[in-house]
Order: sequence, then structure tokens, then C-alpha cells
Amino acid sequence: MELRVFTEPQQGATYDDLLRVARTAEDCGYGAFFRSDHYLAMNTEGLPGPTDAWITLAGLARETSTIRLGTLVTSATFRYPGPLAIAVAQVDAMSGGRVELGIGAGWYTEEHQAYGIPFPPLGERFDRLEESLAVITGLWDTPLGQTFSHPGAHFPITDSPALPKPVQRPHPPILMGGQGKTRTPALTARYADEFNIPFSSLEDTAAQFDRVRKACSAIDRNPDSLTYSGALVLCCGRTEAEIARRAEAIGREVGELRENGLAGTPAELVDKLGRYREIGVQRVYLQTLDLSDTEHLELVAAEVMSQV
Repeated sequence: MELRVFTEPQQGATYDDLLRVARTAEDCGYGAFFRSDHYLAMNTEGLPGPTDAWITLAGLARETSTIRLGTLVTSATFRYPGPLAIAVAQVDAMSGGRVELGIGAGWYTEEHQAYGIPFPPLGERFDRLEESLAVITGLWDTPLGQTFSHPGAHFPITDSPALPKPVQRPHPPILMGGQGKTRTPALTARYADEFNIPFSSLEDTAAQFDRVRKACSAIDRNPDSLTYSGALVLCCGRTEAEIARRAEAIGREVGELRENGLAGTPAELVDKLGRYREIGVQRVYLQTLDLSDTEHLELVAAEVMSQV
């Protein structure tokens, strides 16, 4: 099982904070450094304020060497798909081919209102997500020297040179996720390389994986061609006092985190990760909320990673 670091910088982080965590993750051998793509903090002031996901990843692309980089997830409401395809391809080149695009329909009403971003109803957001995926992959997959056109309802494209091309071929991995029972599995089966279900129980995770596998089979795609992943809040310590200190730092209760997150001693984490592996989870994103505590990541790397 691969472990990745997942951060929520809208809760309060500078670029330098993220760089420190990304470099720690790289030095410790984590598979990737991912960040959320949000413009508004949740239940906190979020000082000094939000940082843009793709500007952050562009900087990290030049200041790291081996770790993979991505979003969990970019909202399709934030950017037109053509410019997003350009930005991701550029960051892919800047990183030497280490970028992954997590993308979703968007859900956080208040951040759209706070920064003047249109927020259509859910059905239209999924329509726009589907068309964004068609445009982004169409631009990336168009052979050099040819043009791309797309007669879409929301993002019509006419004779685009479809440049630049990303370094990774056919294109950077696309990650999709969520708990939707119909359109989410269908779009995943059609466009994604990885499916992620965040903050879910073993039972709910297994049920959603089954829906995605059935959606793949419905279009004659091998379900095993997808990577299946989860995301869990991280709170690890060698002692109960250390666990409690880390839980308090992120405003959570130890008992609740043990039930709903990935919390406890290294041995407890290994046991719980093993149960997720048994239902098909191949990769786990460790939601790391206290970005000042890089020793937390070092502990998990030293005492958990080698056992999973």
C-alpha cells in the first residue's frame, strides 16, 4: 500500500509551510504530496489566507525532485478546462512528469460566493465536469500537428492547436472520487486513472468501489485498470499523551479520530490500514492538518510505512 501526504492549506498555511511539508514527505519516502483546492477556510480564520493550488504546485515542481504532486481535488467550477489543461501540462513539464490532476464537480457554496465564482446547481455542475474532462483529455490526446474541436454546450472548442502537451503520455493521471452513486462511478469509469473515496468507513468504501467496478464493466473497461484509494485524517503517536496532543492541535477528539480517521499508535495504524487493504484500497492519502508538526510524518514513515 502506498501512503501519500494530503494537506488542507485553506485552513491556514503559507507557501513556505507547504514547501517544508512537501520536502519532508519527499525525504521520508511518501508517494506524493497533494493539496486541496479551496479558496475559503472552514470553521477557522485560515490566516494568512488561501494559496492557489496550481501556483503552489508549480513552485513545488521546481523545489522538489522526486515526489509526485497533485490536487485532491480541483473544482471544475474554478477554471475553464482549456486554460486548466494548459496549466497542468506546464506544471507537468516543470516537474519532469510528476503531476496528477484530481478533479471534481465542486461543492463548497460559500467559497464561490466569497470570490465571485459562479456556482450552478448540482446537475449542471456535473454536466460541466463531464464536459471539462472531455475537453482536457481531448486537448492532451490530440496528436501534434492536429487540431481539436469540441461542440460542447458549456465549453465549445474550435480548431485548438491543443498545446502544450504534458510530459507524461498519454497524459497526467486523472483522479476522481466521491460518494455519488451514479454519475461519479460512470465518469470515473470513462475518464479516470484513480478513484478515491475520502473519509469513509470500510463498509461505505467497499460499496462505492463495487459501484465503480460495475460502471467500468458496463463500458467494457477492466476495473483493475483503475487505482483505488482512500483518504483518512492522520493522528499518530507513540503514547496516549502524544496522540492526545496531536488530536488537540487539530481540534478533534481521540476517540472520534480512532473511529473515523487513522488514529492511534503505529501498530493501530498498521492494523487499520491492513483492513482497508483487504477491501481493495491500494493507496491512502493521509490528511495532515497540523503543518507545523513534520515529526508526525517522520514517525509514520519510520514505523508505519515499512509495514504496509
